[in-house]
Amino acid sequence: MPYWRLSGLYAVYFASIGALIPYWGLYLESSGFSAQQIGALLALLMASKIVSPNIWAWIADHSGRRMPLVRFGSFTAMVVFALGMLGQGFGWMALVMVLFGFFWNATLPQIEATTFNYLGHDTHRYSVVRVWGSIGFVVAVVLLGVALDRYGMALLPPVLVVLMAGIWGASLLVSDKKPSVRAAEGHKTLRSVLKQPAVLGLLFTCFLVQASHGPYYTFFTIYLEDHGYSRSLAGQLWALGVVAEVAVFLVAGWLITHVGPRKLLLLSLLLTTIRWLLIGLYVDEWFLLLIAQLLHAASFGLYHVAAIYLIHHFFVGRYQGRGQALYSSFSFGAGGALGSLFSGFAWSAMGGGTFLVGAFLSAAAFGVAWRYVDYDQDNRAPEH
Repeated sequence: MPYWRLSGLYAVYFASIGALIPYWGLYLESSGFSAQQIGALLALLMASKIVSPNIWAWIADHSGRRMPLVRFGSFTAMVVFALGMLGQGFGWMALVMVLFGFFWNATLPQIEATTFNYLGHDTHRYSVVRVWGSIGFVVAVVLLGVALDRYGMALLPPVLVVLMAGIWGASLLVSDKKPSVRAAEGHKTLRSVLKQPAVLGLLFTCFLVQASHGPYYTFFTIYLEDHGYSRSLAGQLWALGVVAEVAVFLVAGWLITHVGPRKLLLLSLLLTTIRWLLIGLYVDEWFLLLIAQLLHAASFGLYHVAAIYLIHHFFVGRYQGRGQALYSSFSFGAGGALGSLFSGFAWSAMGGGTFLVGAFLSAAAFGVAWRYVDYDQDNRAPEH
């Protein structure tokens, strides 16, 4: 397995997320966009994940060529974003978000599928590769927070273009890997997989939990600045959450083996609900805010490890790429779009109270997962 090449690709990809998600709302605000417009623009970026990953996954699953699509998508996203910064206005920015998202959001599911193809039987080792994505995020969010405090928000777009160029460059170093053949447990079609209550429950759970993240991804940095925190300190708080996520990834293989993905998923959803309550109610309490950020270990780390493991378990063989795409579409796509959209409309009226809506959504996700998401290790499809 090309460990360092895959790890490097994750590192630069999530460094771009560390630059985009925490600070893009601030950039839009500094450019004169209202809270509703910021929410709508980020919703468009998230919504592109509903369609884009599934189109690209269909092509990848039928062609067997994932990494060429990653290279094309990352390069085109870089060009669209760079050219898009030449225009102004809400309509122009909306078009940029849709086109950029269509190509950028298509790449990660294919990177994930390629990684699992290389891992083969050793799926529990996924987290030691993926952890470098979290490290890339931390480095980007901390350094950029300091830089933006010093040089202003105009620095953000060129930094993002450079990071996107880095994704394309790193993708050139990773070659395709054919998947191992896994029996389909009697599931002859993708439709038969999707008819399983556990699969539908998992996808709906992913939708709800990512919707609950809407206030966090859209307004957390703005929220902190409104309560007197500096831009660099906001970046450090983002980074603290991802450091906690890194710690989880380092022990995720052991947790999957000894605790099981279903229990980890339920625990993550319970702790996510607590996190949003702490942020919404106690943002001025420094100690409680630190605890809330440490709970990112659960709201993303534990959740993502458990969810992606279950997706890999349910979607076998030739459906692996489309399973990853559906996970991305339902969670980061549809869920993220809904979360950003409702946050944009609610923020002006509710402010930090919008996080309480997020807490309700993550609690609902817990209820769905408890009722429907089942996992039977003994019935896992064998690998040949």
